[in-house]
Amino acid sequence: MSRKKVLFLIGSPNQTTQMHQIAQLLDDEFEPYFSQIYYDGHLRPFYKFLCWSGGLNPTVVTGPIKAKADKYLAAHGLKNDFEARHFGNTYDLVVCCSDIIAPWPLVRATKTVFVQEGMTDPLNWWSRLIRKLHWAPSLAIGTALNGLANCCDIYCVASEGYKEHFNHVGVDREKLIVTGIPNFDNIEQVRHNDFPHHGYVLVATSDLRETYTPENRPKFIRECVRIANGRPLAFKLHPNETLPRAVDEIKEHAPPGTMIFTEGNTDDMIANCVELITQYSTVVYVGLALGKPVHSYFDVDDLRRKLPWQNGGTSARRIAAICRGFSRFDGSGPAFLKQYDAEAFATVAEPEASPEQR
Repeated sequence: MSRKKVLFLIGSPNQTTQMHQIAQLLDDEFEPYFSQIYYDGHLRPFYKFLCWSGGLNPTVVTGPIKAKADKYLAAHGLKNDFEARHFGNTYDLVVCCSDIIAPWPLVRATKTVFVQEGMTDPLNWWSRLIRKLHWAPSLAIGTALNGLANCCDIYCVASEGYKEHFNHVGVDREKLIVTGIPNFDNIEQVRHNDFPHHGYVLVATSDLRETYTPENRPKFIRECVRIANGRPLAFKLHPNETLPRAVDEIKEHAPPGTMIFTEGNTDDMIANCVELITQYSTVVYVGLALGKPVHSYFDVDDLRRKLPWQNGGTSARRIAAICRGFSRFDGSGPAFLKQYDAEAFATVAEPEASPEQR
């Protein structure tokens, strides 16, 4: 009997690796395909113009980030069905990493499961205005309005705190389920790494300027120097940043000997640091889970409430179990979650999380 076909919509390296983990747990029953996130709807001609002109190059839709995802798919022998147009498949399930930009005809015709990538951008005045006026969420240029479309059947989220957040943004509460999220559900393991440096203050930057958000980077660098207060300082630059500019700014405004990393495992760097400085970055959760002093443009107390569930690395199995069960279910996402036995859900992965972790 032929396997069902599932399309995983991917984006950033984090989104791509999360989806790959889930796909690996489904390939006994599903034939997995992958596509960089894309838009398909009545504004598609305008969307294609923006892609062609380079207007979307700073986003996960196209440009350098898409190139990284394509390279990852090729390196792992995964089937790249970009925009679901290469293979001519009819899909039984679509697993989404975002609902800001979505292939609307496919989403409306197919069962869909949303998987939270990580931290969402703050609800600033602009994103609040977009939500109030019912404009397209993509106009927010970021992840602040992830969930506003409320278009997926099931939303798998990182924690109870994020369940409240997505409900506040616009997702029906009965569509939401806390599963934890891959890449951020077993942070304790990163303590054991081979990164050679220790005892520094780490700065993990964000791609604010590349996503059209104003930033005074020299002022931020000087604030990092103040927080370090003479301790060794290291910068890990966001992969989407314009590197020559960012590197030159650090060299100009930070002390001599400041370490600058444009590549490498950020989690390992955080595990070995003594203090973590971030802007709008999901990696702040790595620092919080490891008990590091952290700085963020977000409210740190709110981040603690939203800290992804540390369930021993079982989130991908939990999400895969939902995908498998929902694909067999004759009914809506909320109806499926309502009948989804909590005790059975707790046993889909080993080791089972302790009550404290819950």
